[in-house]
Amino acid sequence: MRKGFTRRPQESEPAAQGKNYITPGGLQRLKEEHWFLLTKDRPAVAEVVAWAASNGDRSENADYQYAKRRLRQIDGRIRFLSKRIEAAEVVDPEAPRTGLRATKVFFGATVLYANAAGVEREVSIVGTDEVDLDRNHISWVSPLGRALMRSSEGDSVVLEAPGGKEQLTVFKVRYERIDVEPFREPIGSYSAAKQS
Repeated sequence: MRKGFTRRPQESEPAAQGKNYITPGGLQRLKEEHWFLLTKDRPAVAEVVAWAASNGDRSENADYQYAKRRLRQIDGRIRFLSKRIEAAEVVDPEAPRTGLRATKVFFGATVLYANAAGVEREVSIVGTDEVDLDRNHISWVSPLGRALMRSSEGDSVVLEAPGGKEQLTVFKVRYERIDVEPFREPIGSYSAAKQS
């Protein structure tokens, strides 16, 4: 890549971009997936690679090639999860808050707001690894999350969305437990097939 296409972060950019804010439940989910990959899925795939390699010519051995590719994917995911867990800064939404920290929107807040048409919606502001739109969990760095940050009940904020600007009114801000979908072993994983 030519140097002209690389981008250096500007001093004015927020230093928080490197931080991995996460709820306790979100961190637990990452740890469970990491543990599953290290102790169950990777060993099962490594066993398939060894078996397929023992069958001879690897260049035309589809089992070997597929399992080897899957092993690289697992290793990449393990590295990614290790970095995310290491960089995690746990913020507990249930922790006691005083003053402005109790009434303004920060990471971990659950916010009830309405758009200009009066349509109400409730969202919880979580980390990038915890986003779950079915549960209305949005990232603190998403356009909506950024628009709501530091607002209080009764405030009007502007959401700068790809479709244009939208006026939102904040009705309620509260801090409570945010339930994160627990990690489940994927159907069809090598370790699941090995157990059956």
